[in-house]
Amino acid sequence: MPQSRRPAGSTIGIVATLIAGLFWSARVSAADPLPAWNEGASKRSITNFVKRVTDPTSTGFVPPRERIAVFDNDGTLWCEQPLYVQLAFALDRMQIMAPQHPEWREQEPYKAALARDVEAILSKGDYLMKVMMASHAEMTTVEFDRAVKEWMATARNPQTGRPYTDMVYQPMIELLAYLRAHEFQTWIVSGGGVDFIRPWAKQVYGIPPERVVGSTVKLRFELREKRPTLVRTSEFDFINNAAGKPIAIQKHIGRRPLAVFGNSDGDLQMLQWTAAGSGPRLAMIVHHTDGVREPAYDRKSNIGRLDKALDAALRNGWTVVDIKREWRTLHPLVP
Repeated sequence: MPQSRRPAGSTIGIVATLIAGLFWSARVSAADPLPAWNEGASKRSITNFVKRVTDPTSTGFVPPRERIAVFDNDGTLWCEQPLYVQLAFALDRMQIMAPQHPEWREQEPYKAALARDVEAILSKGDYLMKVMMASHAEMTTVEFDRAVKEWMATARNPQTGRPYTDMVYQPMIELLAYLRAHEFQTWIVSGGGVDFIRPWAKQVYGIPPERVVGSTVKLRFELREKRPTLVRTSEFDFINNAAGKPIAIQKHIGRRPLAVFGNSDGDLQMLQWTAAGSGPRLAMIVHHTDGVREPAYDRKSNIGRLDKALDAALRNGWTVVDIKREWRTLHPLVP
């Protein structure tokens, strides 16, 4: 079936309206609150878990104030292939900034960034961070917020030509709505930059900015034309990945989650931390097995590598979502 298309001027607001309708459909479908999920082990794990923790007569009942669900973003809530969306944003910004930095043409990793050589950027441990810093630093927080919103309104996934906000996973959009309908707090806990995700998370996921936890840079306070401003520096404050994720959860949420959803080794410690809690817990990994509707990848991928976490899931009995078999629909409006 052909994909639905919208005019090139499509904006986040239009996408948000469409997805809001999908949110509502998921909520009101009493017969099937998760219609994009095929019947199977993963769907049963979700619904059985929710019934257990929300039924006041159940021994596993958890009061609403303690119902915390945390979600990784890249590869869990939306596509991370063929490149991280924030990296795509950084590469576009490097092109804009290049005339002011002629030295970048001969210096790595900036030379690779200007050539959009993603493989080269991901091949060296510090290349990605250097590109992020060069493209994101010395902007006020207001300027950065505006730049992200403007970019998201026009940027397109290079493989599908669709807005990045169309590349969210419909089954996960339904899951977010289903959990909130049962009085769960839904949080994003991402390795991506918190200031990159916050400008659009409410419109796309229904998650307000104060419930987004991500990597941060150090900020500098300045008076510019007698107005107080916060300026992003070129130094990381906290990298919210791997072991950093449970630390950030404790710092920002203050409760161990009941449910956790990830897709890569960067989520392993967050999965372990959640699963180790007492009482009912749901630890779920999105496994990119499709290969037709989107790339299939896991153990050897430079983006979203799923190796140690997959072994841990099999060893500990965590739920592993097989996208190819268990997701009837991948993206909103795309069968």
